[in-house]
Amino acid sequence: MPRSCAIVTDTTASLPDGYASDRGIEVVSQIVIFGDESFAEGRTISRQQFIERLVASNKLPKTAAPAPGEMVEAYGRALAHSSTVLSIHPSTLVSGTVRSAETAKASAYPNMDIRIIDTRSIATGLGAIVQQAVAESEAGVPADEIVGHVSDLASRCRIYFMIPSLEYLQRGGRIGRASALVGSVLNVKPILTFAEGQVSPFEKVRTRRKAIDRLVELAVDECPPDSSSWLTVMHGDNEAEALALAERLAKAVGLSEVPVLTVGSSITTHAGPGV
Repeated sequence: MPRSCAIVTDTTASLPDGYASDRGIEVVSQIVIFGDESFAEGRTISRQQFIERLVASNKLPKTAAPAPGEMVEAYGRALAHSSTVLSIHPSTLVSGTVRSAETAKASAYPNMDIRIIDTRSIATGLGAIVQQAVAESEAGVPADEIVGHVSDLASRCRIYFMIPSLEYLQRGGRIGRASALVGSVLNVKPILTFAEGQVSPFEKVRTRRKAIDRLVELAVDECPPDSSSWLTVMHGDNEAEALALAERLAKAVGLSEVPVLTVGSSITTHAGPGV
């Protein structure tokens, strides 16, 4: 059965390695800027190169949404295969990607059926939404129905994360409602959430071990204990702890496996390498 629509997304979706290329999904790179040098995430700077530069740099890099021209090129490739395109991106409260997509559509394809979706999510919340849309498109589900299902899934996504410090979020301007915690977390580990399209405080705990325990509790409370669960663990530069957490979660929720993925470079810039 032919696909009902083409899918375009960007590197903040943190899709599994090889997923997009295997399925012909257009993934536009976010931009990471170190001083006078600009890099396309996942294309002109590798994950390891980025981490090494981030840790070594005494200045926080900047990030930028893909330029409208990059979106125009992606739409052109997508439209070569389908008359309908779903362009699925992170929350406008933390990224300019949707605005770049809207500019690209208006300038180059004003009369084409390109549907730009602000998921109000990010990372594997966004990635789960993209993968749902891809699966339904491959099954021939009409685009209108996919958009409705995407909206429903976006409303049910939950993201919880722990960071070593609020420094990166604060310096990068992505701290959102968690700004209320600044200056009050010297002796606690904040658990943050991504709610209503932005970073928000969730809980404060005393130690890193207790924070990890709390993440497990949250997953057990909120994930259905069956194969309908879609649960992932992500990390910025902390694979060993992420793998251990995924093993605990799989046992606790009753899944055979919980995938471990890396947070994209643009997200790690703002969350910090220990997220």
